[in-house]
Amino acid sequence: MSMDQTEPEVEPRRRGGPFRFFGEVRAEARKVTWATRQEVTVSTIMVVIFGVVAGLFFFTVDTLLRWVMGFILNLTLGN
Repeated sequence: MSMDQTEPEVEPRRRGGPFRFFGEVRAEARKVTWATRQEVTVSTIMVVIFGVVAGLFFFTVDTLLRWVMGFILNLTLGN
């Protein structure tokens, strides 16, 4: 480190007991905003729809690749 650069001061660690810790946890928990029932329902439906669409997509791609590979292997093996 050169002479003109100074190290940033480190804030001393504050001590607190378990009561202070859990008090801070409760304060932070009060700040949490929970999703409404409608938001959870819509999100769940979207996840299910996208899961089905992804499953159908990968099934189709897998089937096409299996058919193409079978065709190529039958050509090269001379069956």
